[in-house]
Amino acid sequence: MDGSINGWIAAVVALCGVVVFARIVLVKIKLILDGVPDGKMKFEWRRARRAGEQIFGHRRLLQDIRSGLMHLVLFYGFLMLQLGALEILWKGVAGSSIPWADNGVFSILQETAVAAVLLAVFYGAYRRYGEKLSRLPKGWKPLLVLAWIGTLMISVVATLAFDRLREGKSASGYAPISSAAASILPESGAQPGYEIAWWAHLLILLGFLVYVPLSKHFHIFTAPVNWLLRPVGRPKLAPLDLENEEAEKFGMNSVDDLTRKTRLDLFACVECGRCTDVCPAANTDKGLSPMHLMTKLRDSLQGKNMAFRPGSGSPDPQSSASRPETMDIRSTMEWQTTGWIKRDGENARPELIGEVITEQELWSCTTCRHCEERCPVGNLQLSPIMEMRRYLVLTEGKMPSEARRTLQNIDRQSNPWGFPRQERTAWMEEFAAKEGWRIPTLRDNPHPDWLWWVGSMGAYDMRAGRVTFALARLLRESGISFAVLGAEERNSGDTPRRLGDEFLFQELCRSNIATFKRYGVTRIVTACPHTYHLFRNEYPDFGFHAKVSHHTELLAELLESGRLSARHAVHRSLTLHDSCYLARYNDVTDAPRRILACIPELLTREMERSGKQGLCCGAGGGRMWMEEPGRRVNEVRTAQALATGAELIGSACPYCLTMMEEGLRKRGAEERAGALDVAEVLAMSVFGGGETVQFTK
Repeated sequence: MDGSINGWIAAVVALCGVVVFARIVLVKIKLILDGVPDGKMKFEWRRARRAGEQIFGHRRLLQDIRSGLMHLVLFYGFLMLQLGALEILWKGVAGSSIPWADNGVFSILQETAVAAVLLAVFYGAYRRYGEKLSRLPKGWKPLLVLAWIGTLMISVVATLAFDRLREGKSASGYAPISSAAASILPESGAQPGYEIAWWAHLLILLGFLVYVPLSKHFHIFTAPVNWLLRPVGRPKLAPLDLENEEAEKFGMNSVDDLTRKTRLDLFACVECGRCTDVCPAANTDKGLSPMHLMTKLRDSLQGKNMAFRPGSGSPDPQSSASRPETMDIRSTMEWQTTGWIKRDGENARPELIGEVITEQELWSCTTCRHCEERCPVGNLQLSPIMEMRRYLVLTEGKMPSEARRTLQNIDRQSNPWGFPRQERTAWMEEFAAKEGWRIPTLRDNPHPDWLWWVGSMGAYDMRAGRVTFALARLLRESGISFAVLGAEERNSGDTPRRLGDEFLFQELCRSNIATFKRYGVTRIVTACPHTYHLFRNEYPDFGFHAKVSHHTELLAELLESGRLSARHAVHRSLTLHDSCYLARYNDVTDAPRRILACIPELLTREMERSGKQGLCCGAGGGRMWMEEPGRRVNEVRTAQALATGAELIGSACPYCLTMMEEGLRKRGAEERAGALDVAEVLAMSVFGGGETVQFTK
């Protein structure tokens, strides 16, 4: 070879680095493949298209525009610099340039990439250590990586500059950075300087290559794979085989129980904190941090002798006492960071519940899926949380007392309060008395266009009952054929499933499906997003398939088809709170807004966080039926709604409506604003009078 670098020595050094890298990666791959097969890790072209959008288009990352642009620069800069590294290394050994790299266009692209990456490194350091974003962990490791990348860029510039000097090249506009650097370097040291810079570049490159799989930067390789293998379609819980006689337990409490997809998630986690930043539990001092959940599980999977030993039972509520209605994760971040410490005794595999994540954290999750919606690498943080809940309930029989009481009530009376089953139709009798028209049941009208699933909230809860009345009047006004199950309706099973009681859920599910099939039900409408999601996405796993619509979807269609007319003006301003199980689970954000847009004189104002980025009301995941310690999620969300100055907070979910009204009461804002379901607002416009019919129990 004609280069100044001994190719054989360079090849041996590079080979050693690649071998060390490969050995580390193979250990990681084995850890992933040793996981429980879950059927999720399969390739589909739809997944490939989505992966391309996320990897090369940075769709998720650009939700935070500043961090997203910074990463975009690093990503494409590094892609370009890999070609530059090949050119630098080849020229040092062979003495000549790679043909496609020996031109001005390549030079300007290479040096532009160097400058851009250096700027991104400085901006990344500022974001973490200057701006001090709460979601970004501090410490020496992130700083080390930034310094590593910066040093790598300097080695590129030094190599190119000394190369210009030793070849006697004049300054060039195509290589402004290396030309400027060469102008201040001594010509006498060109050759040794070039060799030192070349070797520094190779060693830094190999060192970074070996460090990557040992750190969060392993996501460079795992994130693309994670997006390729992430399930497509609507998110849903996987059913448990409860008839498996060989099963010794249900759910998860050991790293041995982690599925392959979850293990891949752990190695893809980049510790950016976006998930924790939007988590309603983390922002109200409940302790749960989706990011720390992933990192603690990853440490446990790799056999690090660590355990969670928090200094107190929960984050210090006093740290956020002065800002009770704001989102703030600082207390949670500190609690998680200081509590993850070395275990005493032998390096044994810990039990996940208690030693890695506390029961308090598991039960504080509202299953809103905002963490999964924000994750830039496609992780599914909710899956391990739900599997650990299932373990607690099904294997150990442990749950909060309020949750136990709720499940017992559903089991005995098919509603969360334990009201007598025969009272499920009391609202129908009151409606008939007030409206002079009886709601038909499937016994009365066995072949309706729509089965209206009223639900436990709609049938028993006084406030949700007003929505039921409004919807009944609207459906009657439209003239469509509909019927209800009446006394035959049971609980949908959403609350048992989210609380981890798969036994009760499956019993209710199969019973409901049997009823549906007996009547030949093919279309269902419901005002509850949780039931909507369950019927639409999770009942099909048990053999039931039907068209399922949320009441806002049906009402929007009835308005647009002319079967309903919003003719009366509603002189109010309204801000819409989006239900998690509509917006994030099912992408339904447009239907309620289409309804509101049809109402004359109604002024709508969007909250800063709305649609799929909206904050949870705090009632999901069974939290509706449990006490909430510390700051309350619904009060934070209500404060965001009131900040718009709107007179009404609109919703499309009975849980959300309850939480918004409670938030208004807690803030003493009942005279300033009110909370209404979208159906109630539409009824005001269709029927006039400024209010919907109410009923009392």
